Amino acid sequence: RVPVHITFSLTHCMMEIAYVCEWEKRPKSNHCPSIPLVCAWSCRNLIAFTTDLKNEEDDKDLSHMIHVIDTDHPWDVNSINSGHTEVISCLEWDQSGSRLLSADGDGQIKCWGMTEHLVNSWECTQSSSVDGDPIVALSWLHNGVKLALHVEKSGSTNFGEKFSRVKFSPSLTLFGGKPMEGWLAVTVSGLVTVSLLKPNGTLLTASESLCRLRGRVALADIAFTGGGNIVVAATDGSSSSPVQFYKVCVSVVNEKCRIDTELLPSLFMRCTTDPVRRDKYPAVTHLKFLTRENSEQVLLCASSQMGSIVECWSLRKEGLPVNNIFQHRSPVVGEKQPMILKWRILSATNDLDRVSAVALPKLPISISNTDLKVASDTKFFPGLGLALAFHDGSIQILHRLSLHTMGVFYGSSGSSQRVGEEPAIKRQRAGGPTLHFKALQFSWTSLALVGVDNHGKLHMIRVSPSMGQLLDMNTLLRHLLFLLEYCMVTGYDWWDVLLHAQPSMVHNLLEKLHEEYMRQNQALQQVLSTRIVAVKASLCKLSSATAARACDFHAKLLLIAISSTLKSLLRPHVLNTPDKSPGDRLSEICAKNTDTDIDKVMINLKTEEFVLDGPPLQSLQQLIQWVGDFVLYLLANLPNQGSIVRPGFGFLRDGASLGMLREMLVMIRIWGLLKPGCLPIYTATSDNQDSMFLLFRLLTKLWLCSRDESHPQDPDETLIDECCLLPSQLLVPSKDWLPINDGVITKVQSKHPLRLQFGKPYTLPGVNPNTQVEVFRSPASQRMDHLRCLHLGISPTEDSKACTRCGCVTMLRSPNKTNAMRQWEQRWIKNCLCGGLWRRIPSTLT
Repeated sequence: RVPVHITFSLTHCMMEIAYVCEWEKRPKSNHCPSIPLVCAWSCRNLIAFTTDLKNEEDDKDLSHMIHVIDTDHPWDVNSINSGHTEVISCLEWDQSGSRLLSADGDGQIKCWGMTEHLVNSWECTQSSSVDGDPIVALSWLHNGVKLALHVEKSGSTNFGEKFSRVKFSPSLTLFGGKPMEGWLAVTVSGLVTVSLLKPNGTLLTASESLCRLRGRVALADIAFTGGGNIVVAATDGSSSSPVQFYKVCVSVVNEKCRIDTELLPSLFMRCTTDPVRRDKYPAVTHLKFLTRENSEQVLLCASSQMGSIVECWSLRKEGLPVNNIFQHRSPVVGEKQPMILKWRILSATNDLDRVSAVALPKLPISISNTDLKVASDTKFFPGLGLALAFHDGSIQILHRLSLHTMGVFYGSSGSSQRVGEEPAIKRQRAGGPTLHFKALQFSWTSLALVGVDNHGKLHMIRVSPSMGQLLDMNTLLRHLLFLLEYCMVTGYDWWDVLLHAQPSMVHNLLEKLHEEYMRQNQALQQVLSTRIVAVKASLCKLSSATAARACDFHAKLLLIAISSTLKSLLRPHVLNTPDKSPGDRLSEICAKNTDTDIDKVMINLKTEEFVLDGPPLQSLQQLIQWVGDFVLYLLANLPNQGSIVRPGFGFLRDGASLGMLREMLVMIRIWGLLKPGCLPIYTATSDNQDSMFLLFRLLTKLWLCSRDESHPQDPDETLIDECCLLPSQLLVPSKDWLPINDGVITKVQSKHPLRLQFGKPYTLPGVNPNTQVEVFRSPASQRMDHLRCLHLGISPTEDSKACTRCGCVTMLRSPNKTNAMRQWEQRWIKNCLCGGLWRRIPSTLT
């Protein structure tokens, strides 16, 4: 069965399927409307979801399983046997995207954490329960970190003006103002329960009724205020009943958790007061605050078996009317009119098809009238729309305030198109149950949607940043650049932004991103120095023309890490030293001394600061060897690097990186006097060849050409001639440049959606998945531990882990015992050097 597709250009396209992932042997679906499906998308681009499926072979119920994937490897699903005895009703990621909460219909709440920081290995770390009381709403306590994204300042050169920190208080603080971790849940009987994670790892729990008269809570949602309070919205499920709001305050008194609740103004849905619709939509099926940090705007959906209606409400301050008796009373000086809080309806939709799922954007844009005007002027639409999924399989994007339709998606078997366009071919209704989404979630930049349908399939849908509007290429590039900068500042994963970066855009995005980065102050540049390199590397992989530059950016990440690790081992000879560390003094002296003789540069250093014991130096040999091989590779290939296609080209004019290599050669030269066994090993054609002396001399000449970044010079003919002779003097090693990136991001740039199966890695028919990198590596070559710089052989027997972002591979277990190498390994125990997460990969020898 091949789906029919109508292809549009990116600027015309509103929504389109990026990939669909399904089970190999399709399990039977219960098709039970009472079983909810939930999915949650973390800021690290991990997706957790549940299904209402049964395995047809062993009749095993899968509705109690939690499935976790990363978006770039959706087939590598990790199904967790959750231990929940009832259907899972809630899933919530924490603010760091590394821990997951799950709750079920029996009142059980579990906190899941990564085992050994692997995204495909999870364990339950904490649990709490309200026995027999189903959970209807769940949330982590707020940590007090809130960032505002200012669209009107997207043209500013300062990141601090584009993305500003908003004053926001944590839900609960420890001594010194540190936010206390924990979670809050609302049960079906009107109970609010709080679990606090104490610093010693134990749980502090308490429960309290939302109000004195407890009643059934069918739906609830949780939001936070800037003052540190929590607001809970609840309804009994009937549209004729009021939607109640409660303020919840959490505190710790005498080592016990205390919960105080207060009733806030409530509201009745507008459709119940309309004579035409009074009994048309009897049930409230969806209740959500527009954002977790905004308790003053709420979205409500009332439904029947035939259709739905959606309303958006806002809490406002209004003057309290005074009775006519008191109107003529002479006012007291300074007296103000009494004010009350009252819910007012902002907008409502017309009658809609029956809504099956709702997704709200996570992008923290302000939605005042001024900001909405700026959005229409700048045509920056991400974060302005909310998504409604319907029982006919379609999805609509509605404006989050006006609820006007911004775009329509006609299901995975149709195509996306702009509002107002008629479909070329009317879809024929197929027999049997209609495929529709039962759970829907936006990504953190609102450029992608993930949905789980009633057959258990996972759909990844990209949402155009233009929202169907016609945009010129410069505007589209500016929007993608703005969101890449946002991800750099926040630390969020930018995978969903890459979904919209076509190969033809890569060069412009790289240039503009570098320009914006160089305009920031020195302190911010230092903070973002590795993140921007990681962003550039992932962008370069999208185009075959820039794949070689991705090699350079990966090498630069490793170079920065090795340099900072080696410098951190240096200790001042005496305690009462000046402010500068030995590493800083090394950089300063090497920058001033332009001598090509490594021994003359070494004389100006205090060699006693470089004295280390033998074992640490010997254990660092593989890192030192990588530095030596890298310098030799760059210099030997200098005559051939007139084209940007070849790896290493990016270092030709990178004075900072060449200076870093030069510093490390000086440091290694000194250590070689103390421990000759730590020196890099070269295969020379002459016995009296001083390899390091030769390489330092040539490297210094190349560095002098490019150290002035504003006026770089081309290498002279003499230097190129000497580099041409290098392969006849030293054996140039082959470099394993680029980690294999087997993710889907490089394969979804075309308009054809990928059909994937859980548990089966995907390759394009007839095309080697590593086509872009075969020019740099032979398929049968030695496998590398990219971070320990060790050869693992052609068929490694050790269990390894790979980065979900760049594909970097390293051994799961450390073979090193020395403190120096452990210090190196601690740098990437939680994340790869590029910031990506780790996933376990099995050994190739079975």
